[in-house]
Amino acid sequence: MRTNPTRRRALALAGAASAALAAPAIAQSPWPSKPVRFVVPFPPGQAADIFARLMAEKLTDIWKQQVIVENKGGGSGIPATEYGKAAAPDGYTLMVVSSGTFGVNPSLYPDLPYKPLVDFLPISNIFLVPLVIVAHPTLPVNTLAELIALAKKEPGKLSYASAGPGTSQHLSMELFKLKAGLDIVHVPYKGSGPAMADLLGGHVKLMMDSTASALNHIRDGRIKALAVTTARTAPPPLDNIPPIAKTLPGFDAAGWSGLAAPARTPLEIVARVNKDVTALLNDDAVIRQIEQRAAIPAPGSPIHFAEFIKKEIDTWGEVVKATGTKPGT
Repeated sequence: MRTNPTRRRALALAGAASAALAAPAIAQSPWPSKPVRFVVPFPPGQAADIFARLMAEKLTDIWKQQVIVENKGGGSGIPATEYGKAAAPDGYTLMVVSSGTFGVNPSLYPDLPYKPLVDFLPISNIFLVPLVIVAHPTLPVNTLAELIALAKKEPGKLSYASAGPGTSQHLSMELFKLKAGLDIVHVPYKGSGPAMADLLGGHVKLMMDSTASALNHIRDGRIKALAVTTARTAPPPLDNIPPIAKTLPGFDAAGWSGLAAPARTPLEIVARVNKDVTALLNDDAVIRQIEQRAAIPAPGSPIHFAEFIKKEIDTWGEVVKATGTKPGT
């Protein structure tokens, strides 16, 4: 099978960055000699922003230079990512990238003004956020297998809420439907909050949501959790919720966020950032802070992150094509 040229270039650059981890040149580099910016394509308070600030705080101590988080929300993250693409490739502007901006947008927007694996150098993933299929207590199912059986018995009669078209919640549920061969109607909302409010009120009976936002409602019994999307075990107290993969082998999906640098950023800097981020994500105190928010630390080499991004683009591209999903529809 021939390798896509874009993928070859990205993996070659990521591989070079991985190899640079041990290069002596990094010891001679003055980087960083001034503040570093993390551009976050979301408003403050979202998971990507929270963990970017955690990394910024820790890296400020390590690098002895201020790491500043700059929020540029709106437009499905496109304006912020285009801004990051245009930044000087000197290591002083790094892009916080996500499942939306790098995984979904390439298929959802035909005229996307950036190419994740051409205009950026992957550095490392930071975290995975499992999603969870939750149901109102009145829905007569308690397991994923029971949900599948009910949906097959009554095709088109069940519906599920999501945070909106093209979101990770929507597309992950559509992936589940495709894998299981189900007809469940999508009811899009303008955000996870309104969708959850209608689920709690019983106006809809089913929803795919992030574990972080659903956790308190699961704890107090107002909704019931049927399965999580990640093949990896979710952190406590969600570790007793079975993965979808237990019923549908091979299923693995999550929200995620990581770091990337503008193309042509010196590979020694990419390697340095990867090394320090990896060390932080293996620190017990940092792991606890991430897991307390129902997320999973996910460090890896630049080449591993490039492969991961390529897989995400392929997976969500297939779902977008199969469902005909378009922005806002």
